[in-house]
Amino acid sequence: MRSSLSNRHRFEWPTLFVALSICVGYLTLSWQFERLPLWFAAPCLCVLISWYGSLQHETVHSHPTPWRRVNSWLGSAPISLWIPYPIYRETHLIHHRYRGRTLTDPVTDPESYYLAPGTLARLDPLRRALYRFNDTLLGRLTVGPALTVTRFYAGEARRILRGDQHHVWTWMRHFIGVAVVFAWIVGICRIPAVTYVAWVVYPSISLSMIRSFAEHRADADPRWRTAVVESNWFWGLLFLFNNLHVAHHARPRLPWYALPAEWARMRGSVLAEGADRAGMVFHGGYAEVFRRFLVRPVISVEHPAPTAGR
Repeated sequence: MRSSLSNRHRFEWPTLFVALSICVGYLTLSWQFERLPLWFAAPCLCVLISWYGSLQHETVHSHPTPWRRVNSWLGSAPISLWIPYPIYRETHLIHHRYRGRTLTDPVTDPESYYLAPGTLARLDPLRRALYRFNDTLLGRLTVGPALTVTRFYAGEARRILRGDQHHVWTWMRHFIGVAVVFAWIVGICRIPAVTYVAWVVYPSISLSMIRSFAEHRADADPRWRTAVVESNWFWGLLFLFNNLHVAHHARPRLPWYALPAEWARMRGSVLAEGADRAGMVFHGGYAEVFRRFLVRPVISVEHPAPTAGR
């Protein structure tokens, strides 16, 4: 605990190095994008945007400097276009409230992939099929970004129509940031907007959804609502070890590079308590997640109501 507290009063150089690497990589790749083959440039830029999403998650949890304004500045570049950073920060901190007692509840957890009980009956057959497909990994990678973005935009539209002026100003600032991104991407780097959205941004959301796909599941016992994917260095670095999600939820103030040691410390007790029986530890990494859930649903579409909010 002492080292964790001391981290709040100093710079976290590994995280700052990640931020610098993403910045240099993004500017360099986008500048050279038209001179490189699409099959190389688009996936590399996609990985960098997904990596930046992991960095944004770190800044939400008060890393890598002692100053919230600096951290927010590091995480607020809208290169993924679709979500304003202040809203992401607000909703993610709500996701961490109450020590897991509301995780996965679609009413109280803004990051839940469940629909509220009874929702499917009100949907047309096409949307019911889409939501069921979205609970497979193949669906999450293909239609998942579109469903997530449209649900998010619909929710934001309802808030603004109800008179939420705070979100109006947040979106206005976000649009200014997006205009700056497009001025760089389209105006200076000469990357067509459709190419950037379709071949870089959309796949980057899919890539990030590999991490979030299996990390939470409804259960009557709050201990078994959060999973761990024990993966290799590539996925660990890309997701800044947020794949060790149990450790992150247990110690959300720990920086990303401290999570492997924290998971090693708590692993024995978590397994002894029955995490394997609950199916919440993937020892085979993301290869196991792909093998088990590529075309099989990882969760039910609707939340099992008896466990909601407990």
